[in-house]
Amino acid sequence: MSVVPYKDKQDSKKDQVAEMFNNISPKYDLLNHVLSLGIDIIWRKKAIKYLKKDQPKLILDIATGTGDFAIEALVLNPEKIIGVDISEGMLAEGRKKMIKRGLQDKIEMHLGDSEGLLFEDNKFDAVIVSFGVRNFENLEKGLADMYRVLRPGGKTVILEFSKPKGFPMKQAYSFYSNKILPQVGKLVSKDNSAYTYLPESVQAFPDGEDFLAVLKKVGFHSTVCKPLTFGISSIYIGQK
Repeated sequence: MSVVPYKDKQDSKKDQVAEMFNNISPKYDLLNHVLSLGIDIIWRKKAIKYLKKDQPKLILDIATGTGDFAIEALVLNPEKIIGVDISEGMLAEGRKKMIKRGLQDKIEMHLGDSEGLLFEDNKFDAVIVSFGVRNFENLEKGLADMYRVLRPGGKTVILEFSKPKGFPMKQAYSFYSNKILPQVGKLVSKDNSAYTYLPESVQAFPDGEDFLAVLKKVGFHSTVCKPLTFGISSIYIGQK
């Protein structure tokens, strides 16, 4: 049974996730930084460093949202970054951000489905995702399509929430994500379901070695998991 934002609706997970992000898009960046105490910015910087020696020229940012990970990837000096997302609301916020910063020629933002990417095989030097893979309706299908559009020798870097395992972080994180996070999210975004969905989707996500197993299954090799901040999130790396 897949975890969905709106349990009273019959729509697919994909449609519900798009609706949820459309609803919260105006407040998303603010909430992200507040709820993670700003650590998400540091996590993104760390994740991008794993591509430094690869010097990718063409990068695909999946579930780009408002484009924060794409902007972070500019330190790699690529020729172009293409961001795709299923939420037009998030993309609209992202495009405003790119224009404000004069980045619209460097970062393109397109409506697109991670499980059916409209790009040819072997196109990108790197494929990156931050906090997006656990929203895939079909995880294996989404990862397989990422693998397809990556050129041989190219790398994927995925940043995603995971579940802390050790005491007392496990207990503290559980309390925070189940009690505090939904209340703050509800207050700021006015979408009651969005921040209840977040801890539920993290709980249901196959993190650590389980996620590496899925990456290997779709073809990635040299897979690595790097836990961050007591295991609250992890960086996953795989090569084609």
